[in-house]
Amino acid sequence: MMGAVLVVLFLISGLRVEADGSDHKYKERDHVPLYANKVGPFHNPSETYRYYDLPFCSPDHVKEKREALGEVLNGDRLVSAPYQLSFRVDKQSETLCKKKLPKEDVVKLRTAITKDYYFQMYYDDLPVWGFVGKVDRENKLDPSDYKYLLFKHFHFEVLYNNDNVIEINAEPDQNSAVDITEDVDTNVEFSYSVKWRETEIPFEKRMEKYSKSSSMPHHLEIHWFSIINSCVTVLLLTGFLATIFMRVLKNDFIKYSHDEESLDDQEETGWKYIHGDVFRFPKHKSLFSAIIGSGTQLLALAIFIFFLALVGVFYPYNRGALFTALVVIYALTSGIAGYTATSTYLQFEGTNWVRNLLLTACLFCGPLFLTFCFLNTVAIVYTATAALPFGTILVILLIWTLVTSPLLVLGGIAGKNSRAEFQAPCRTTKYPREIPQSPWYRGTIAQMAMAGFLPFSAIYIELYYIFASVWGHKIYTIYSILFIVFIILIIVTAFITVALTYFQLAVEDHEWWWRSVLCGGSTGVFIFGYCLYYYHARSDMSGFMQTSFFFGYMACICYGFFLMLGTVGFRASLLFVRHIYRSIKCE
Repeated sequence: MMGAVLVVLFLISGLRVEADGSDHKYKERDHVPLYANKVGPFHNPSETYRYYDLPFCSPDHVKEKREALGEVLNGDRLVSAPYQLSFRVDKQSETLCKKKLPKEDVVKLRTAITKDYYFQMYYDDLPVWGFVGKVDRENKLDPSDYKYLLFKHFHFEVLYNNDNVIEINAEPDQNSAVDITEDVDTNVEFSYSVKWRETEIPFEKRMEKYSKSSSMPHHLEIHWFSIINSCVTVLLLTGFLATIFMRVLKNDFIKYSHDEESLDDQEETGWKYIHGDVFRFPKHKSLFSAIIGSGTQLLALAIFIFFLALVGVFYPYNRGALFTALVVIYALTSGIAGYTATSTYLQFEGTNWVRNLLLTACLFCGPLFLTFCFLNTVAIVYTATAALPFGTILVILLIWTLVTSPLLVLGGIAGKNSRAEFQAPCRTTKYPREIPQSPWYRGTIAQMAMAGFLPFSAIYIELYYIFASVWGHKIYTIYSILFIVFIILIIVTAFITVALTYFQLAVEDHEWWWRSVLCGGSTGVFIFGYCLYYYHARSDMSGFMQTSFFFGYMACICYGFFLMLGTVGFRASLLFVRHIYRSIKCE
């Protein structure tokens, strides 16, 4: 219980992030909190560094802001910024500091400008961005003639409504930029100006500015085209399956009922022929049960995340809310994995349910933990903010120890005590029949390719926007459309797996268990293939750190999709197989 209380506290502290606990109301000349967050290459969203890793002006005493779990996981490291932007106080040209930049700092800043470094700050919880400088390429064909300009003056324009800050923008004064092309000591006077303007936008709608880009008419058209494309896929597949099940199965049922009325002198063919083998439990039943348990948990996790998104928890720049929710809900749903895996394993007449429970605990968390260890080491070497502090790692381990593991065990005990028997309409024979030789296109790989392509084609348009949000600087806010696409993905996966299972049984291949999981989960392989395409054709990511982060974490996400959709494929196939064998008389 203590662990559950701990998790709830994290959920409360992480999902609604406020600035210093204030109510966002200020009087004239009041101090408004401004925090510098991070700097990094614009095209490498995972490669971010602490703000003062670059030789910017810093206050006398740099204060670090206490952050929630999700903010730290997001790579946020907020520190006090030197700018003084008091409420409704205009400033013309305020000197921030005068610095003599040695050659080493000039080289560091020039490298940052070359890589399109940007900085990010938060002013009263509103994000502020700006570029460190720019490369002047105008009328210069030879790269050696390029000029590297450092922005030394920023103009802040702040909009307010009564006693609330509504919007903030930062624009560099490009005319006063300092040339740092040469490796020489450079004197720089950093400065800023502030202009306050009144607006009629209410405080409640101040975040809408950041979600407008994803809901612009031409973007919405693409999203709706994606849904229509997906719906057409579903309708075609539904019609195709309806034809099969209404005509082919009907004929099968009539044929088999006639066979039963005859003197049984005819030899049985087709899927009825293997009724004594179709419910023979799969090989490697412990691993199979663990996959079903983990996949069911991930499906529950996805549904809960969508629920939070649809009620508006993940509004733009609610820093770390998604990461906090993922950690917390994954911990709380571990009981589902324990219950499903153990009950499935015992239905398969398994004997060592404890070992099965350990396998379930490690099946998804194990690869994720190993990937995290490698990527965190890379981030430490790069001194990037993606490297988690020891305290945060300890908190995650405590959540895993005090919440995830106990709930997994409790779920396993509940699954053991449920004592549910496997409902098989047909009695399984003692010895398995030999499976006839099949052509290559009925093999596992070919069927996985067919099974994965249709669900992937239903979601691939939406994938670009998700990738641009997770691995770029776009904001995804149309969760209702994403939820519809997710439901379509589940339906298409279930339908196509059922169709392929029928074709497999029709050629008297009774080993459908693993095939249904592999066919259902094959969409995860297609999504990873899209990752390769996106990295090379749609993004400008580069460098070892960004590449390893992108492929490392996307491999884990695709593996999660494999487990989740594999479970959906198996559940749909199991319902179908039970239905058709219940409809005929099996001796």
